[in-house]
Amino acid sequence: MTHEAKRTTQTHFDTFNLSKLTDKKHPKVTVIGGGTGLPILLSGLKAAKCRTTAVVTVADDGGSSGSLRTSLNTIPPGDIRNCLVALSDAKQIYKDIFQYRFAPEDNEFSGHAIGNLIIAALAEMRGDVYHALKLLQVMMEIDGHVLPACASPLVLQAHYDDGSIVEGETTIVSQKRPIDHVTVRHVNDGPLADEKPVAGPHVVEAIMSADLVILGPGSLYTSILPNVVIDDVRQALVDTPAKVVYICNIMTQLGETEHFSDADHLAVVNKHIGQKVIDYALINATTVPFEYIESEETPEYLVQVTHDRDGLRQQQATIIKSDLLNLKKSGVYHDQTKLVEEILKIYQQSIER
Repeated sequence: MTHEAKRTTQTHFDTFNLSKLTDKKHPKVTVIGGGTGLPILLSGLKAAKCRTTAVVTVADDGGSSGSLRTSLNTIPPGDIRNCLVALSDAKQIYKDIFQYRFAPEDNEFSGHAIGNLIIAALAEMRGDVYHALKLLQVMMEIDGHVLPACASPLVLQAHYDDGSIVEGETTIVSQKRPIDHVTVRHVNDGPLADEKPVAGPHVVEAIMSADLVILGPGSLYTSILPNVVIDDVRQALVDTPAKVVYICNIMTQLGETEHFSDADHLAVVNKHIGQKVIDYALINATTVPFEYIESEETPEYLVQVTHDRDGLRQQQATIIKSDLLNLKKSGVYHDQTKLVEEILKIYQQSIER
């Protein structure tokens, strides 16, 4: 089945009352992405008692994750680590240990998070990352599921209008030029080098059985699309009966989305999927103060994403504009509570129809 085209409208919900969900099952939510925004959303969904699964990119090649990926030929563990902590019911001290990162003067351990080393070690002990995650599910008292988008590390490829191709997430971001589209491949020296990437175990099932599938928040080309362009993930997004929700970034991002409007973000996702599958787009409606745009804390974020009403209408999604802004000293973020509240409103609306 495919999603029916829907007329773009500004949706206004009545004041939402979480108690409305007491007579219904709490939503089964599958979130697809990576980066720093994903754990924030996951912990909020957990607090709202959603049945949550995170599908996490395996194309990260920077920092501790990139180093372990290269030396051990394993999937990068950093985003997985952060998602596990976000869904964990373990005591805070155990979470702190899992997240502890060695100091710069610690030689070969410099920059490595203990959790990254534990995930890599358990994957070696148990034979693969999925058996490692089953054990961590118990050890960390995980309320939900964390699934790598693919069972092996992938290389992100950016394709440009001039026909050139640049590989590797960190290299792509450093190019600072408009990307036409992205693809993924297996690493050249791995046993799957000549095969097309496929979704990891249970990923398609998580998308097909969800009430809501959420894309984002996160970097468009390096956190969200590396998952979407895996063929059976793309097809699952077309076929799923779930409502597909896209969380639009608040700020444009250096090396990825300069000059992008909210409609541009949706258009790029739909282009990579091959159909207009996004049912709802959550968009921040609050102006970001000038001093945050000029902040030296977040030089990779440029200006606030502009609003393009006509462009959004062409993407055939229901547009929800709301105050989603959370301003911190370190930068501009989505407000966790407000974001989850809007997601629960979408679910409530869908079960009442």
